[in-house]
Amino acid sequence: MLRFMPVGDSMTIGSAGEHTWRYRMWQHLRDTHGAPFALVGPRETLYDKATDAPTSYAYADPDFPRAHLAGWGEGWLHMAPLIGEAVRGHRADVLLVSLGLIDLGFYTNAEQTAENVRAFVAEARRANPRIRVAVLPVIPNVRAESDAPFATEVTRFNELLAKAIADLDEPRSPLLPASPPPSYDINHDTYDGTHPNASGEHKIAAAFAEAMHQAWDLGGPYKAG
Repeated sequence: MLRFMPVGDSMTIGSAGEHTWRYRMWQHLRDTHGAPFALVGPRETLYDKATDAPTSYAYADPDFPRAHLAGWGEGWLHMAPLIGEAVRGHRADVLLVSLGLIDLGFYTNAEQTAENVRAFVAEARRANPRIRVAVLPVIPNVRAESDAPFATEVTRFNELLAKAIADLDEPRSPLLPASPPPSYDINHDTYDGTHPNASGEHKIAAAFAEAMHQAWDLGGPYKAG
């Protein structure tokens, strides 16, 4: 049985009342994978904006395996020290990683963030030398439209991320770049310029799904709905 662990920031944990792209991915794998699988991780909750804490179980549809390693305001900097224990403890086989925006926005520049990517991969492999990792770059967001220096850092980080994936990729533990959703529009696919609404959730899930199907023959083509 393959064990998939979603790893991410606020776009991955989601907030109370949402489905999350994790749910969309579960639906996709349920319909296309054709073999047993699980979503795993040390956390299950959504972020509750009312209490400013990750304490909510109010999913739009709670009837799915909700496990993950995601946190509101957490990035590569925060996940690199946690990923080894999470992979080891939950026997993850595949990591679906969407991180970087929060790092560049508050904590580290592009070069420092890329170093944390490399540390993350090293720790994941120490826990499981055959771990597979699919990684989504930083996707469009409202801050990058209004803050030119931040947009430059995002572009630079995405370049360094692609280089790190190419440098670290190896046959027994492949690293897979997921392409940013080509039609992703912050005015239509987010509710605030950053966090995905239903259509954005589908597009993020599709980015991972299409990459895994094409590169690893996992699942099938993504169909929203």
